[in-house]
Amino acid sequence: MRVFVTGASGFIGSAVVRELLDAGHTVTGLARSDASAEALTAAGVAVHRGSLDDLDSLRAGAEAADGVCHLAFIHDFSDFAANCATDLRAIETIGEALAGTDKPFVVTSGTPGLPDGKVATEEDQVDPGSFAAVRQPSELAAVALAERGVRSSVVRLPRSVHGVGDQGFVPQLIATAREKGVSGYVGDGSARWPAVHRCDAARLYRWALESAPAGSQYHAVGDEGLSLRSIAEVIGRRVGVPTGSVPVDQAVEHFGFLGLVASLDCPASSELTRKQTGWEPVEVGLLGDLEAGYYFGEL
Repeated sequence: MRVFVTGASGFIGSAVVRELLDAGHTVTGLARSDASAEALTAAGVAVHRGSLDDLDSLRAGAEAADGVCHLAFIHDFSDFAANCATDLRAIETIGEALAGTDKPFVVTSGTPGLPDGKVATEEDQVDPGSFAAVRQPSELAAVALAERGVRSSVVRLPRSVHGVGDQGFVPQLIATAREKGVSGYVGDGSARWPAVHRCDAARLYRWALESAPAGSQYHAVGDEGLSLRSIAEVIGRRVGVPTGSVPVDQAVEHFGFLGLVASLDCPASSELTRKQTGWEPVEVGLLGDLEAGYYFGEL
């Protein structure tokens, strides 16, 4: 299959690309910069120049492919709503190019924003009052493409996708611990974080591309819900600083943007995904990955 991948040079996208190549697919990756283009070429991927704002480029990439995996997102949380709007336009453009073809289109979403305080399932929808509600239109648009002759599916990623090269929330927790001299958790630290290794997530993307029914939704979740305190304790021990509580009303001051999500108790299950797909996480969990040392420059 000729697969067009957005976000192909990113942390998760590069793992998806390797999974697809190893399975015998041909991959073309969207590249915004020369550095991204060079990384894709080195990985054995054809380069398609463009960006999420370049709708003509997205359309051309999708039309030339047998399927699309959309992983690109502008991770600038200072203007999250605008970036979600860009994501929606990209999905609509690719969907229009694929309409009536029955080609697969795998779209990335997330478990953050699902109902707080319960184990979220694939059947749950984003809490309209959550910070992540502005991203829900992208997910809904992807699912709706099933009615337009697109074999669309959604892969929801958890709060932490970990592995070598991680630049997400966990590295931010580590940097904050070093800066503040304390590895913090919010309140009593019981808020639960779901997580998955990027290689496990990549295998689910490949399955969805090859086999997912139109309009399906999956959870790429390995660890259903680790307490923030348990994560902070490993970080504190590795960094060599004490572990301590940060009051809820001081979370943003202490953690920055991460403070908005650090106190949310949003575990997520992948039980339905496992039953429907046969997918099973096989890589090390988040705490084990932290213990490996490379997050702290030890390897």
